[in-house]
Amino acid sequence: MKIAIIASSKDPAGINIRNNLIEVFDFKKVNEKFDNNDIFQCDKIKNIKLYLTNDDLIFSENIDKRINADILVFASKHRSKENTPSFTVHPIGNWGKAELGGKERTLCFSSATFLKNLFIELDNNEKDGYETTLEATHHGPYTEKPSIFVEIGSTEKEWNDKENGKIIAKTIMDSIKNQNQDYKIAVGIGGPHYCDNFNKIVLKTDIALSHICPKYQLENLNEGIIKQSIEKTAEKVDFALLDWKGLGTEKQRIVEILKKLNVEFRRTEQV
Repeated sequence: MKIAIIASSKDPAGINIRNNLIEVFDFKKVNEKFDNNDIFQCDKIKNIKLYLTNDDLIFSENIDKRINADILVFASKHRSKENTPSFTVHPIGNWGKAELGGKERTLCFSSATFLKNLFIELDNNEKDGYETTLEATHHGPYTEKPSIFVEIGSTEKEWNDKENGKIIAKTIMDSIKNQNQDYKIAVGIGGPHYCDNFNKIVLKTDIALSHICPKYQLENLNEGIIKQSIEKTAEKVDFALLDWKGLGTEKQRIVEILKKLNVEFRRTEQV
């Protein structure tokens, strides 16, 4: 499996992570360019390459068409209203409008296995004072290869902290070495954007989550986009995992859609 790690020249957190990958994990320059920037290859694991784009990551539409890779890992900054120091990981796509890249009502391919392995390693590399969390599926770019964002939040201070860049670099490399794939695969529905209940389940059980639709996007959830979330999961999806309290007044409607699609579902409190 060929893995591309992609940063943006406009993103200080991405540059920080990129620099740490080169310095700490033996990435060597190869005789190739991307957006007129040097490409680096891991000296010890030859199937990993490091790319730098001059576009904002979330607007790097169809970047997978320009890079020969099976999975894309976007190394990025994260912003939050509260400016919480954090490390985050999430799949990409839009349940509704495409306000930050990608296509409207279109999800991108995701790998539940790789997402879980990344989140496990992110938790293993935790840092005092930092929140470590999955995020619901959101924003672009549009890609047709499994794609995951791993991020440093949430201000210039955290983005430029070299230790943080090293933590994310180590998380990416450790997750690639962690080849555990013996998971039950699910899509997540309900709950907040920062997925408290799903976080616990992914860390403490054998369940791996692909796409996550948060409560604030449930009005956009219909038969078609639920099918998309399943079809655009690299692994075979076993069931939908419902944050029951986090479904609010949409509980019965969501359950009826899942029954119509013949998709098994479980509540978070049942696992």
